[in-house]
Order: sequence, then C-alpha cells, then structure tokens
Amino acid sequence: QLPLVESGGGLVQPGGSLRLSCAASGFSLDYYNIGWFRQAPGKEREGVACINGSGGSTNYADSVKGRFTISRDNAKNTVYLQMNSLKPEDTGVYYCAADYYTTVQAMCNIVGDHDYWGQGTQVTVSS
Repeated sequence: QLPLVESGGGLVQPGGSLRLSCAASGFSLDYYNIGWFRQAPGKEREGVACINGSGGSTNYADSVKGRFTISRDNAKNTVYLQMNSLKPEDTGVYYCAADYYTTVQAMCNIVGDHDYWGQGTQVTVSS
C-alpha cells in the first residue's frame, strides 16, 4: 500500500461539492506539511491547497480561494479537501503529498519533490 491514499473523487455537476480525503499509512502526519495538487489533461501539475503540521497555516491557489478548504485531523491521520462551487476547470487528478522539512508556502510551489505522494483520485466536473 502507498504511504498516502486519496479518496472521495468522482463525477459532479458544476456548482456541486466533493470532499477529498488523504490518509497516511505507516507513518504519522502530525509534523508534516500536506499539499493537494491537481493535474488536468494536457496541463502541468499545480498546487491547490497546503496546510502545515498543526493546521494553523494554510495556502491556496488564487483559482480556488473562497471555494476550497483544506483541513486536517491528526487524530485520524487524515487531511481533507472540501471543494465547493466546483467548475469544469477544476477537473483533473488530485494528489496529496507530505513533506516534513518545508514551509506551507513552499509546499504549494513545489509540484514534484516531496517526501510522499498518493496515487491520485479523479475529479470530473461536467454537465
């Protein structure tokens, strides 16, 4: 099993909502920065939302501010991404990543070099 496992993706109509989960297996997320990234067909991977170990600091891409919320429950070893008011341009494969030694700002800006990655979950926003 991969060290991070995403779930919660699916097909949703524009304006709908989804909640993604990122669960750690085999290690504790308590002191890791966590980021959500997405990759649309034909486009490069981009940072969507990131959160520090305590949950006290977050960072969002401008395109999702006010619509997406990242949160974490360290007791459950899980990080969430609540996505509201979804748009077709939100379509893509969503990945979570964990990185111990970084800042929450750098986490979202670095799209490849992190300690752990999940397998991704497909989000499709379409009528």
